[in-house]
Amino acid sequence: MQSRALATEEGKDPANTTRANHSRVLPLRLLQIFGLFLVLCVAFSVISVYMTKRFGVSTTLTSTQSSFQPCYEEVGGLDPWIKPPSSLLHTMNDTELFWRASFAPKVKKYPFQRVPKIAFMFLTKGPMPLAPLWERFLKGHEGLYSIYIHSTPSYRPGFPASSVFYRRQIPSKVAEWGRMSMCDAERRLLANALLDISNERFVLLSESCIPLYNFSLIYLYTMNSKHSFMSAFDDPGPFGRGRYNPNMKPEVTISQWRKGSQWFEVSRKLAVSMVEDTTFYRKFEEFCRPACYSDEHYFPTMLTILSGNLLANRSLTWVDWSRGGYHPATFGKSDVTEAFLQRIISNHKCIYNGQPSSTCFLFGRKFAPSTLEPLLRLAHKQLGF
Repeated sequence: MQSRALATEEGKDPANTTRANHSRVLPLRLLQIFGLFLVLCVAFSVISVYMTKRFGVSTTLTSTQSSFQPCYEEVGGLDPWIKPPSSLLHTMNDTELFWRASFAPKVKKYPFQRVPKIAFMFLTKGPMPLAPLWERFLKGHEGLYSIYIHSTPSYRPGFPASSVFYRRQIPSKVAEWGRMSMCDAERRLLANALLDISNERFVLLSESCIPLYNFSLIYLYTMNSKHSFMSAFDDPGPFGRGRYNPNMKPEVTISQWRKGSQWFEVSRKLAVSMVEDTTFYRKFEEFCRPACYSDEHYFPTMLTILSGNLLANRSLTWVDWSRGGYHPATFGKSDVTEAFLQRIISNHKCIYNGQPSSTCFLFGRKFAPSTLEPLLRLAHKQLGF
């Protein structure tokens, strides 16, 4: 009792002593936990730095931040608009392709150094046996032309990497002679060529076509022309107006109905018109079927209505109809002589830019594969290349 009373008197209650001991233990435990936390943080940081340097692994926070993409894109320069596609193989369907190809600037002056090119568009079934002749014709004129090939979809060309025809095949579909699928193939060629802003003139050719002059003459002839070369004439006979269907009115009247050669050369302006058309296309698709052959009537009629003043009303591709029949003559190896080539080139009269001219045909058709050898032998002397 005395000792307890003494303790009480001195203010040292046992309960107070216990609480004091507990308060000293608690801060020590917090310090231990905090110290452990710091050690773990330092260890994690060291491991993260090591992993990043060693394996290129970043932290979760870094990955999350780097995967963020803005909801808009910065407006870049002109390169995406003026550079030709790096590859002709694309996944656009015809509707998307024609829509994209119909883009045309309203400002006539280009804000960059534009070198106009000729687009040589080959509509073929498969192989191009006269390719070596075209290779010689084009040699040394890189940057002034483009090549596009529309063939049977299953055909796989075997041109070497050194060839100007290497990887120039566009996504193609089956084209039937005399039907709108043939016009679709021609529009497909035009549309793919229009994707290159530098292409200014567009020539439709077949695998049996040959150039009749050197590249420089053909380039200047087409580039300097005020007109496009689409044969379009009014044929009153059964193979002209006789194919007209009155259901085409009011878009096409019989007085506007035209016939012409399938093989054309057009300016960029008319190429856009041919690709963007939907009005006349529907009429021809429905009401021009054999014995109405759309590839002979669709483009000549449409362009006569839309831009008749821009047409020369003649073709630049020479063919021989003298043998009669539904198709022009095909020439073999024995036909190709100096006199024969001279006859094709000379003795012609036409109008060029409003003036009389004797240079009327720039290409010839139909030359069989067997003509390659004599053509290569005579080309330098007779054709100028």
